[in-house]
Formats: sequence, C-alpha cells, structure tokens
Amino acid sequence: MGLVICLGVIGSASSLEGKDFPKIRIARDGRGFVTQAGKPFVPFGVTYYRPGTGWAPQVWKQFDTEATRRDFARMKELGVNCVRVFLSFGSFYHAPGVLDTNGLAKFDQFLSIAEDAGIYVHPTGPDLWEGPPEWPLGGVEDEKTLSALEKFWKLFAARYRGRNVIFAYDLRNEPAVGWDGLEEPWNSWLADKYKTIENLNIAWAGQKAAATFGSIPVPPKKDAPCDRKLLDFQGFREHLANEWTRRQVAAIRTADPEALVTVGLVQWSVPSLLPGDLSTYSGFRPAQQARYLDFLEMHFYPLLDGGYRYKDAQSETGNLAYLESVLRGTGPPGKPLVLAEFGWYGGGKPRFNNGSFPAATEVQQAQYNRKVVETSMGFACGWLNWGFYDQPEATDCSELTGLVTTDGKVKEWGSAFKKLATSLHGNSGERKPRGSRPKMNWDACLSNIKSEQDFLKEYITAFSQNKSH
Repeated sequence: MGLVICLGVIGSASSLEGKDFPKIRIARDGRGFVTQAGKPFVPFGVTYYRPGTGWAPQVWKQFDTEATRRDFARMKELGVNCVRVFLSFGSFYHAPGVLDTNGLAKFDQFLSIAEDAGIYVHPTGPDLWEGPPEWPLGGVEDEKTLSALEKFWKLFAARYRGRNVIFAYDLRNEPAVGWDGLEEPWNSWLADKYKTIENLNIAWAGQKAAATFGSIPVPPKKDAPCDRKLLDFQGFREHLANEWTRRQVAAIRTADPEALVTVGLVQWSVPSLLPGDLSTYSGFRPAQQARYLDFLEMHFYPLLDGGYRYKDAQSETGNLAYLESVLRGTGPPGKPLVLAEFGWYGGGKPRFNNGSFPAATEVQQAQYNRKVVETSMGFACGWLNWGFYDQPEATDCSELTGLVTTDGKVKEWGSAFKKLATSLHGNSGERKPRGSRPKMNWDACLSNIKSEQDFLKEYITAFSQNKSH
C-alpha cells in the first residue's frame, strides 16, 4: 500500500518558511534519529488520506486545505509526529523533467499546515494514486523511467532544500523488480560477471548455458534449491534494484546533500514468506540497499495463512513471529529501521477479499497493533500506521485500519496509539531483541519455497518458546 506527502513553499530556498523547524538527523550510533539539537526523535505517525476521495485516494486532486488543517490538529492530539503521504504522477509529474505547479502549490500548503501543527512530513513518490504520467511508465528495470525519476528528484529536492519539516524522502512505495522480458540486460550482466562462457559453465556446474552470451534465457520461476543459475538471476534482479536506488539517491544528493533518503520496502524483500512463486521476492535486498540509504523502512501486514483472522492466540503468535523474522532479516546493524507501514482491520466486518474475513472489534485491532509495536521494539526505532482514517471506499484492509472512523470518531486503536506515543516521546529506541532465533539461509529461501516455509516454521517455534540469549 503506501502514501507519503511533503509540501513546500513556492520559491527559492532563501524564501522558504519554517526555517526554525528542527531538522532530523541520524544519531551518531546509527540506531535512531535525533534533532539538530541532539534530542532523540522517534517517528510515530500515520499515512495520510481522507475518506470520500475515492480509492485510490485523490489526495491532491481533491485537496481540501481547511479539512487537512483540522486533520493535522487531530493527529497532533493523538500523538502523531510524522505524516507519510504520496506524491503522484497525476498531480506532480506529467512530463519528464517538468514539475506540475498546481501540485506543488498544494504541497506547499500541506507543508505549511504540517509546520503549524509541529508534525514532520514524509513524502513518497511519485506513484500512480492519481493516474499515470503522459509518457510510457516502465518498471524498476526500465531505463527511460529511471532517467525520468532522476530528473524528478533533482527538481523536487532542489525546490525543498532546507525545508526541515520534511523528515525524509521515500523513493517509492514497495518497489519490485520484474522477472520476464529481461534477457538482454541479464546476458549483459552475466558477461560482465563471468567474462567467458567457459567460466560461466564452470560456475553453473555443467549446466550448459549457450555457445555465447546473448542467448541465455531467463530461468523459470520454479524451485531449484541453491541452483547457481537461479541464484545468479536473483542476484541480477538485486543488481537492478541497487542501481535504481543508487541513481535516485545520487540525484537527490546533488540537489540537497543533507536530505535523508529511504525506500519503503515490501515485506517480501525478506524471503521468509513469499506470497507466490520465487518471482514475488522483490529484489530489494535490505542489506544491499542499506549501502545507499540513510535508514531502512519495512512494511508489514499479518499475512500468515492468508491473513490474520483474529482466530486464536496461536495465529496471533505466528504472525508476530513472522513480523520479527522480517525485521531481523532487514538489518544490517548501524542503520535505523522504521516500520513505515503496519496495521490491520478492526471495528466492523470488512468487505475486502470478497468478504472472507470475519468481523473484528476495535479492541482486537488495538491489541494486535500494540503487540506489533512491542514485538518490533528490539529492531525498529519508528512506526507509521497505515491510515489516519478508516477508508470505506478501499478495496483492501484500509477500509478499517485507521486511528479514527470515517466520521472522525477516535477508535480504540487511536486511544492506544496516543498512549504509545506518549511512552515513546524522547525515547532513543536503544533496545535489544530478546531470544535466540534460527538464521535465514538466503540462498535456500530465494531458490526454494519449501526452504522458506521450513525456516518460518522453525522461527515460529523459537519465537513461541521465547528463548533467551
């Protein structure tokens, strides 16, 4: 899912508002965030969208200044200190190299509202929430799209340089590298890595590839435990993801060297539970992405056994263990980690997934979400709930994930969120994970679904026993 927004005032850096808003930096020990005065900062907030704007929400096309101002005041009351929101192609970036002035004007207003409320803004984008651009949009592996994104970030980061209310830039919500149609770059990558076909054939242990580079097919999406060809292809996908991130971060750095940058990673960037075949691994390996990013972000939803149904304590424990396995696999030490999307439904009978999920109370939602925060405290130093409001137009769990109902009534989770925010205020987040756990064999999990299933089963057992070091 995911939304992130960031607003700034039209004009040069010298004319920007909010100069005294404290800038957020990475703490010296690399474990969290601090203000420029050295005070600990724990980002604790939500993704922002409003009900009544369709699904996906039209945050900018239906931007309501006064309603947004009221929402920020209410978020502040509930302990929110960071708001994530999506930048969209439809409102900000129609043509390559040209920012849309109408979208920028609204974003400027949004930033000013955030400054008045004392809340940081975490922009994500650009994305498709308000429609595609006027040019062919490709995936992570598409050079023309990547080049256009580099231009976007150079322009956008330059415009908002020095606007301290912007917590950090999130390059994109849950990016993933494709699988099919990559024969040409795949062969080029192999040629660069192995130099000769003879070297390749030796590495692939007798699997004859081809007489020359250029005609080696993409491997099938089938299990082949620790097969070198398959693992090379997964490594190639990681290479594409790394280049995608590296180039955009470099573009931002040229415009604003002090801006913090991250990527909102989908939970199957750690292959402890792939929701399909091997191609559903995103290719964005956290330990490699960390080379280019100031901090890491992970998104997580309780999707063990098809999704958490509030069935019993065993189901809850399994999903919390799954969460911990993802966060433990995110690493590495020395980089802050934010759980930038989390949550689950509560307060009614959901319609998503053809209505297959049972009704859940607000109390059940609050209990699960509180346990998510508590379970992740040994790893994360920031948390962003998915949605401030419930969104009745949504086609997924977003319809009931908010801190408040559609009409603005504070839910049980909203009250629990406020208490958590109070307890985390000024906390540096320096906690140690408890319990010994099995170590993931990445090669095995990237090449064999059963290995991933066996690992998670073993992890859940260890988590349940809560073994100590």
